[in-house]
Amino acid sequence: MFETAELGQSVDKKAFAKQETKLRARLLELQYRALNLERFPVLIDFAGVDGAGKGTTVNMLNMWMDPRWMYTVGYRAPTEEESAHPRFWRYWRDLPPKGQTGLYLSGRYSRALVKRVYGELDATAFDERLAQIIRFENALVDDGALILKFWMHLSQQHQKARLEALAADPALSYRVKESDWRNHDNYEDFIDAGQKIISRTSRGRSPWHIIEGVDANFRHLEVGEIIADELARHLDDHERAIGAAKSTSAPESGSVATKTRSRTVLDKLDLSLHVTKREYRRKLEEYQARLGELGRAAAKEGLSSVLVFEGSDAAGKGGAIRRTVWSLDARWYRIFQFAAPTDVERAHHYLWRFWKKLPRAGHTCIFDRSWYGRVLVERNEGFATEDEWRRAYAEINDFEQQIVDRGTVLLKFWLQISKEEQLARFEARANSEYKHWKLTDEDWRNRERWDEYQAAAHDMVQYTNTREAPWVLVEADDKRYARLKVLNTIIEHLETQLEASSG
Repeated sequence: MFETAELGQSVDKKAFAKQETKLRARLLELQYRALNLERFPVLIDFAGVDGAGKGTTVNMLNMWMDPRWMYTVGYRAPTEEESAHPRFWRYWRDLPPKGQTGLYLSGRYSRALVKRVYGELDATAFDERLAQIIRFENALVDDGALILKFWMHLSQQHQKARLEALAADPALSYRVKESDWRNHDNYEDFIDAGQKIISRTSRGRSPWHIIEGVDANFRHLEVGEIIADELARHLDDHERAIGAAKSTSAPESGSVATKTRSRTVLDKLDLSLHVTKREYRRKLEEYQARLGELGRAAAKEGLSSVLVFEGSDAAGKGGAIRRTVWSLDARWYRIFQFAAPTDVERAHHYLWRFWKKLPRAGHTCIFDRSWYGRVLVERNEGFATEDEWRRAYAEINDFEQQIVDRGTVLLKFWLQISKEEQLARFEARANSEYKHWKLTDEDWRNRERWDEYQAAAHDMVQYTNTREAPWVLVEADDKRYARLKVLNTIIEHLETQLEASSG
């Protein structure tokens, strides 16, 4: 696979200077086109053999292009904070906004590569790591991102010569570490694992480019030309798509067709379930005391939780959340309420703002509305195309699987009320001195589309109710019953997880 990068190609200084001037002008022109378009981010990853010029190539790109719109990230071993989150948290955190470019060194492939070479990952675990990377890249590419991946290559002989030259230079010797020589001794194992990475993850929309790294002039020009060609093609594709969209009449907001059903999974719920005030007060005190104990134990054990609350307008999400956090230590939980995305959030993949809010070990995050807006509000209001919300089911399942794989307790609550109960609560809010502000014109408009939202919720449960991250459907016509069911469910899952971790 790497023979094509051991041909001894080079470019002399005079030819380099001539080509560099033209290439730099082209890259800048394309960079500003992408910045003005603001339709997609550019992710450029550098991996490969130690000493093959990854760092100097990144530095050259920052010189050629406008660094104000470039994100350069060099990864090291995960920090304590990064280790306390799912593995891909830091990669989502470091995504550039649409229109800008991210340059990544020792990124998502590096640790998997090293762990495979030194036996910390067997073949099955290594393949699963690569599958996770593929899903990550597919989610970004499906959202419009341009991903370019460069494998910088040196033969074993040239790598040894490069390391020796750096070690002999007083100004650069700091760049050669013991780990570099250890990796050099395991060169063949690195090449074998590298071939596996490239063959498994080089796909049409996120390909690898193998670059010969001996001659810096050749290396820099080769990388720059590939970036320019791919960025130009991507810009042309997006601009053609914009032109095609303008030539057709856009649908009115909310006109997206949604298949309604005569019966949904929500219709099976017994909304007559209720508890008496006396029973409610007794159990509420009991459950909150127990949840407080479990919350302190979870914090001590480093067990984190993600609690998601979705449901119809006025279904009682806020009341259930307030009773949930009543006995928890405020230092260990955060409540996030999500509405329409901000300009910054819209400049990223829709999951980006949720990845950034995930809790570290021992903490609890509560989401009042969540990533499910993609397949609910955005679907029904036409803010997401049909292709976007349909592929979101798989993206969400992968996102939640990574949360669970980290050992986090993930619970998703859908609070369901009847259409008649919703009307009664709307009218009560309108007449309340301290709740009338919660009732908006949008609430009344959404109510008119009740059947469409119920159908979307049915599909949401159907496609994202997994064994690892199941939906808890809560009968919520009686607020007291709903609150107790939420509390009891959280208690049961925390007890199970804490028992498993202690056993």
